[in-house]
Amino acid sequence: MLKSIAVLDHPKVPATGEVAAQIDEALRAMGVRVLRANTWDAEALQSIIHQIELIIVLGGDGSTLRAARVAAPHGVPVTSVNMGKLGFLAEMKPDNWREMLPAFVRGEYWIEERMMLRSVAYRGDTVLHAGLSGYLDALNDIVISRGTLARIVRLETRIGETHGPAAAPAKLTTYACDGLIIATPTGSTAYALAAGGPILPPALKNIVLVPIAPHLSLDTPVVLSQGSVVEIIVHTDHQAILTADGQNEVVLQDMERVVVQAGPHVAQFARVQPPTYFYRTLVGRLRLAE
Repeated sequence: MLKSIAVLDHPKVPATGEVAAQIDEALRAMGVRVLRANTWDAEALQSIIHQIELIIVLGGDGSTLRAARVAAPHGVPVTSVNMGKLGFLAEMKPDNWREMLPAFVRGEYWIEERMMLRSVAYRGDTVLHAGLSGYLDALNDIVISRGTLARIVRLETRIGETHGPAAAPAKLTTYACDGLIIATPTGSTAYALAAGGPILPPALKNIVLVPIAPHLSLDTPVVLSQGSVVEIIVHTDHQAILTADGQNEVVLQDMERVVVQAGPHVAQFARVQPPTYFYRTLVGRLRLAE
């Protein structure tokens, strides 16, 4: 039996606040302590994270990603009610949360772990500013793309391994492209899918590389083995942009490099549906997009 749950709504979507209030009332009726915050206020969530056992997010996949990134280092699971467009990450819907909520309160759920990525950008041996930590964590993807000018960037890409004999990274290729998506299995159904990448089951721990509008260079997505490290050296006469889950923009210049690998934390999602939910959800969401 869970004793303390956080309920997060979206500050710019009034409907999420209405449903959050209903969930709040239902949880209190079951004897659960409820803490409220919104998905855009990471500091507020950080301040209560040690007091809660589960996070319920009201919103779309973007809201769920925000909450999961904050919760991952603390091992707090996340579940969500889809009030967005597609909801690949969601477990509940506005019309069925009342039926599913008691199972969460009773602790009758399983934990789905999803890998995250960590990226560090360098100018020589100096770490470029990327928030207070010096690195960026992502649940969906790290993307290196051209800046505001419509010119390609050249991304020299090398692959190394975190296990096995020590060896220098091996060159894969130099992409001449609008950008390169370095995605997790979770991110394989997001931007990477739109750019022509494969769909990976969420339990895998592989990185997938998907070039964006490649020009006379390798145009096939590449799935890397577990434990791979991706090193990208930027070649450009203007600038490139590094983003994590579409946020936290870092400007990159010529000859600066980015290293991406599996992060030290995993995002935990609380599920009551059977593990095959992913394929059912996938087909359903893709049909909605038609």
